[in-house]
Amino acid sequence: MTVDLESLAAIDVHVHAERNADEPQDPVTEELLAAASSYFGSAPNQPTAQDVAAYYRERNILAVVFTVDDEAGMGRKRLGNAEVLEAARNNPDVMIPFASVDPHKGKLGVREAREWIEQGARGFKFHPNTQAFWPQDRAFYPLYEVIAEAGLIALFHSGTTGIGAGMPGGGGVHLKYSNPMCIDDVAADFPELKIILAHPSFPWQEEALAVAVHKPNVYIDLSGWSPKYFPEILIQYTNTRLKHKMLFGSDFPLIAPDRWLKDFEKLPIKDEVRPLVLKDNAAKLLGLV
Repeated sequence: MTVDLESLAAIDVHVHAERNADEPQDPVTEELLAAASSYFGSAPNQPTAQDVAAYYRERNILAVVFTVDDEAGMGRKRLGNAEVLEAARNNPDVMIPFASVDPHKGKLGVREAREWIEQGARGFKFHPNTQAFWPQDRAFYPLYEVIAEAGLIALFHSGTTGIGAGMPGGGGVHLKYSNPMCIDDVAADFPELKIILAHPSFPWQEEALAVAVHKPNVYIDLSGWSPKYFPEILIQYTNTRLKHKMLFGSDFPLIAPDRWLKDFEKLPIKDEVRPLVLKDNAAKLLGLV
């Protein structure tokens, strides 16, 4: 079965699988979850990739799904790219799989990226905060080269993060790595690489907008925040200069797509722009049209 684009309600470009089936959660992750419960007001759900497929099929939404490999930065065992890819093969009508490779793995990471691409990965998720790396460091360029050569997408977390929030020292997470200006260098040096800046980029929202306006290969996903908290300038650019580059993303399971979509309905978004954000822009970026 392939994606029935016409019947889809939306495309969510930012969805997490949080655990592997039949495996206990990593103890470092358990500690982070306890802190996240306070930050987010409740304990986030921990869906497997197959759980994600069932959840999104009920809503008729296509989900871009990934985990985060941050073994070096956080000291927690990575979740399986293989499980995400397998779930996507079994549920191609509702899932598009991205892989994640810890950039600190160097040549091994480059080799792994090629292997995941051969197995069906459609893009790669990076989280500079938890992976503890400067995205513009040329040491990581060979990894981007592999992604760019395959014509795939690199999705970078940007702005603050709830991971480690409230823990002593923020759980050792450094916010500086996710300033979107770091991605400007990557976008300039890899003009053929399709890049998504994830989330409203607090406290660097204007920097993110500037990068997306200036670099044709940079898009913004609106995940991680309820739309009712979007800054006015983000809404303004969504309606105007960046209407073809803004993407719906929820950050499930941290934010449910139902909640995001309900709050998005209340924003003063132009009627002709709404379908672009909810589905059309992502469909073009993902090569579905």
